[in-house]
Formats: sequence, C-alpha cells, structure tokens
Amino acid sequence: MFARRALAMAITAGALTVPGGTNTTRVVPPRGGQSPTALYTATSKEFYLTEDQFDFARPGYHIKVNSVTIGADRKPVVDVSLTDDLGAPIDRLGVQTPGTASTSFLLSWYNPTTRDYTSYVTRTATGAAGTVTQATSDSGGVFKDLDVGHFTYTFKNVLPAGFDQTKTHTLGMYGTRTMPVDLPGLGGKTYNANTEFDFRPDGQAIVDKWDQIRETTACNQCHDPLIVHGRRQDAKLCVLCHQPQTADAVTGNVLDFRIMIHKIHSGPNLPSGTSYKIGNNDYKGVTFPQDIRNCANCHEGKVATNKPTQSDTWYTKPSRAACGSCHDDINWVTGANHPAGAQADDSACASCHNPQGDTEWDAGIKTAHTVPDKSKQLPGLKAEILGVTNVGPGKRPTVTFKLTNGDGTIVDPKAIGASASLSLLLAGPTKDYGTGQAAPAQPISESATGASFNGSVATYTFIKSIPADATGTWAVAVQTRRTITLNPSPRKGPNTYTEGALNPVTYVAVTDGTPVPRRTVVALTKCNACHDRLATTFSHGGQRIAIEFCVFCHNPNADDAVRRKDPATLPGESISFKRMIHRIHTGEDLTQEYSVYGFSGTATSFNEVTYPGDRRDCLQCHTATSTYTLPLDTGTIPTITKRDFFSPQGPATAACLGCHDNIDAASHAFLNTVQSPFFGEACATCHGVGKDWDVAKEHAR
Repeated sequence: MFARRALAMAITAGALTVPGGTNTTRVVPPRGGQSPTALYTATSKEFYLTEDQFDFARPGYHIKVNSVTIGADRKPVVDVSLTDDLGAPIDRLGVQTPGTASTSFLLSWYNPTTRDYTSYVTRTATGAAGTVTQATSDSGGVFKDLDVGHFTYTFKNVLPAGFDQTKTHTLGMYGTRTMPVDLPGLGGKTYNANTEFDFRPDGQAIVDKWDQIRETTACNQCHDPLIVHGRRQDAKLCVLCHQPQTADAVTGNVLDFRIMIHKIHSGPNLPSGTSYKIGNNDYKGVTFPQDIRNCANCHEGKVATNKPTQSDTWYTKPSRAACGSCHDDINWVTGANHPAGAQADDSACASCHNPQGDTEWDAGIKTAHTVPDKSKQLPGLKAEILGVTNVGPGKRPTVTFKLTNGDGTIVDPKAIGASASLSLLLAGPTKDYGTGQAAPAQPISESATGASFNGSVATYTFIKSIPADATGTWAVAVQTRRTITLNPSPRKGPNTYTEGALNPVTYVAVTDGTPVPRRTVVALTKCNACHDRLATTFSHGGQRIAIEFCVFCHNPNADDAVRRKDPATLPGESISFKRMIHRIHTGEDLTQEYSVYGFSGTATSFNEVTYPGDRRDCLQCHTATSTYTLPLDTGTIPTITKRDFFSPQGPATAACLGCHDNIDAASHAFLNTVQSPFFGEACATCHGVGKDWDVAKEHAR
C-alpha cells in the first residue's frame, strides 16, 4: 500500500487535482528545506521521520471554516479547508494524501442573557431515566469537493422557520485524521482537530459570544491534552452540546457544562456525599489534584497570557446551577443549607454574592473561595541558609541561617511557636542520596529550635558528624513550619493552617574540590501546574516542599519498613522518588498493589489514582529529555525493591518499571541485568540515545 501511494504522490508531486472536481490546481507548499527535527520536538513521532517519510506523510490535521451561509432553504452550507502542519491541503478521502480525514458539524445559537447555547440538531435517547433530548451533530448532509482540502458541506437538517438571525451562532467542527497502519513512522497515528466559528446569520458584527474557558491555559495544565468522546478537545466545542437541553438517559442528570464539570472535579468531596454519575460512569473516585476553591485556575487559566475575555464570569455571574453544582447540599426550593433561604431563580444571587467581599470566607465570591495557602492572614515564612562551615569527613558542620516573615521581619528560632517545627538536615552524596546506607537510608535530621541567635541570624552546629567515610558533595537543608490561627476562617473549617517555608538547599563539598549539586530531573513548577501547591497536596505537614529536598529521604535505598508495625505487612515498600512518583501517577493502571505506610503507620494505597494526562509525555514532569534518556549518569545506584518481582533494580530499571510494572517488563529487565560478579544493566544497549528503541522515541506521541 505504501509503495502504491508513494508512486501516486511522485506522479502528482507539486500539483494536486481532485478527479471530478473543478479542475483547479493547488500547488503544495515546499517545506523550505526544513527537516522534521527542525519542525518538531523529540517528544513527537514526526521528529524521527526521514525527510522522504515526512514529505509523503504530510503530518498534522487542521480545520479552517472559511464561511457559513444559510440560504432560503434554511440549510446551513459550510465552506471548509483542511491542511497539514505546513499549511498544505489534505484530501479528506485519503486518496491524494495519506489518511482519511473525518469531519463533523455542530450548530448552536447563543443566548447572552442565560449564557446558554441551544443546538439546532438533537436526538432522543432512552434509558433508565426515560427518554431524554440530547444535542448532537448533523449527519447525512452533502459534501462537495472543490479542490484538494477544500469542500463545502450542506446540512441535512433544516433550521426552524423564523430562527433569530440577530443572535450569535457558533458552528463547531471536529474531526480525526488517522494515518494508515502501514505508514512508516506514523502508522496508525491519529490527529484530532477542533475549531469553532462565530457568526451572525444577518451578517452583522458579533456583539455577544461565549468566551469563558481556554483549555490551552486551563484544562490542559493537567489533562495534556483534554480529549473526550475520542476527538473533542475544545471547551467551546463541548458547550455547544453540554447545555440545559441535554440530559443523561441513564441517570436523568442534566449535562450542562457548568454543572457537569464542577461535579466531576469535586468527586468524593461533594457536600451531599452522593455520587455524580453519567451513564455507567461514577465520578466519586475522581480526586482533583488541588484545592477545588482554585476557581481562577480553570476559569482564567494558570498561564497569564491568552485569558478568555469573559474570564470574570465565575465571580460576576453567580447562578444556582453553577454554584449548586459544588455546593450540592443546598435545596433551592426549601432553602436548606443556604443562609439566604429559598431561591426561585438567579435574580437575587448577586445581591449577596458580590465579586469581592470585605473579608476572607465571607459571602463575596472571590473571598468565599479563598484557598488557605493564599490567605492574606499568613505572615509568610521564609528560610535561608547563609553559610555552612566545618565540612569534611567525620566533621560536625555549622550552619548559619535566617528565618523571616513575608514582610522581611526576623523570626527568632526559639520563638517560632510551640506548635512549630524547625529542623536542619544533612544528606549525601549528591550523586545519589542514600549511597552506602542501609534501609531506611534517611538523612541526618536535627531540631534547630535551640540554635544560637544574635537578633538577626541563627547558628547551629550538628550533634552528629558527617560519616568518616563520606565522599563527594553533600547537601544541607532547612525544614520548618508553624501553625497559624485563621480569624475569620472557612465556614466549615479548619480554623488553622500550617504554613511551611520553601526548603532552601545548599551544597557543600566534603571531598570534592567544589560542590557538585544533585542533578535536576524534575521541577516544582511542573508539579504545581497540576497540583497548584504540591506542599498542600502531599508533603508531610506542609513543610517538605522543594523537589531538591524530597530526594534526601526518597532515595534508592529508602523504604517504609519502620512504619509497618505489623510484621505481616513486611517487607517494606521502596520510597525511591524515581519509582514512587511513577507508580503513584500510574495508579489505576498498575498491575501490582502499591501502598506506602506513612508516619502514622497507616497505609495509603495509590492504585485508585487516575492520572489526567498522558504518561508518555515525560516532559510534563521532567525538565528535559536528557534527564530520562539512557545511559543514566555514572554513579547512580540500584534501588532496593523488596516488594517487586526482583531486587535490587538498576536505576534505569527502577524508573521504567515504575510505570511498566507487569511481570513481562520485569522479566525483560531482569534478563538484561547482571547481579554478580558485578551489578549492571544493559538498558542503554537497545534503549539508549539514537538506538532502535530509544526511550524518548518510544515515548514520543
């Protein structure tokens, strides 16, 4: 098949004509001498194509709506262009260019008063809840090819007589281009394309439109990318159907976007304690990876640029549907759980719920949704290491450090508070923490509340010494927190918040000539793109925040055995960062049980975690492809994995089997690991940079 298509492309190179079309010739734009490696990154399959493969495949899929016209027959006619990543036309039938390109069409009109769309095309569905109406796409219309990648589509459905031509209408298009399975380099790859086109049938300028969420700066911070129903990715496309006119036939739930999305992301935290279901899907197990009160992160986007023009809707347009979707224990008819009582409509909502209140957690919308870690009542706690002296094998380092409030005022370590904690930690070597240590392989940690203080800086000398056989570079860090009483506080509590300082980490040379910092593999900013504040989500009381600090304890030789009080639960589970993070984010896709015992001696299972992104996108967490390509840095050590199929596992094996945890992958890794007379793994032989199964290439999408 590939050979026949290649011959056809060679014959028609430079100019393409659709048989039976208008005989208009469209010249295919050249790529200007650019190679695939100049156009794509190493995380894309296209990056690895040869130039001949690239020229033939014509990767990508983009839809452009040129116009929408509605004639006297009231059938919308859409003029469409389809192009690849270079802007060259794509044959929708997959004859002149590889891969059939499907297209679907939605048409809805917008009511600016209620901020609802209503679809012109609907269907009925019957289930346990009875027969319901659902918005849907047009089907059975007429395609007319004008040229390669240029066609018109005439709707089968006729718009109702007297439809309001002064209203804003939105045409939504979505489609998929699936590459042939035998296409070298891209066989079977699917490209999805969505677009929305606003217009007024009377031809006048658009005054009102829906522009409330941009998935690129909101949804896709976690979802990477958002995709539902196989090919629908744009939030604006979603709302064309997900409006009050659409209901679920199984549960009867209205599938209005403003209700559905809030309820899905509230998951197990809905105040009513009930499950939110659509069809046979129960969303009670969905755990939003940050505080649900971070409304702006979705409505306005975590990225400052490209904000929707109506990003203020969430705090300027309160409604029973939107607010009641999270606060689902409110009964608007009886007024139960609503201090203002029953509400027959939305007309009075804004009377009490102003955009911004006077105090945190009052009735103002922004203030009511204050996230505790962003409370202005927090003084702000900062720790800074000013210097470390007396460093060397067998020596007791002296650390000079400073604690301050957010306004720069000095904090006395002795007066930080009875409920506070302050510790200094010492770990090494930085090549791989835990080297030479037996489990649980934890750093030296000492309370520093008794540090000497001169009114500005504090000085503390470790009681324990750096091991006499220590080598390389070691690291010193501060962990500290204090409890702040909130007044006012959230209506449902708690009335306190644990404020922690971002952990400063300083590297000191023990036997090295100059300090060699620990390699940077992941970045906190990447974690917080989804978690918002990782310390709030999972960081041992809010005081262990910096990723550079996490690896002090979460090293290759560390496990949770000392937390497992019942001998029947032994052996301990590895808490090595490279294994633990991969396993946590693989969650429900793990084939093995994965639980870690915490400081309370209680097990936390991560087998129910649903990762909202694509785990092949390693750069969602990693700082660069070089941090996970093979071979790994010389000096990284094996990971003790007593609860896995074999132990120890080489550093590359431990990372890979973090996600690929089945027995087949473990067997493959074991067969390529030498245990004696030396320890070594052969991963880089096949999976190294430039090899046939290069890690970056295998994870490319």
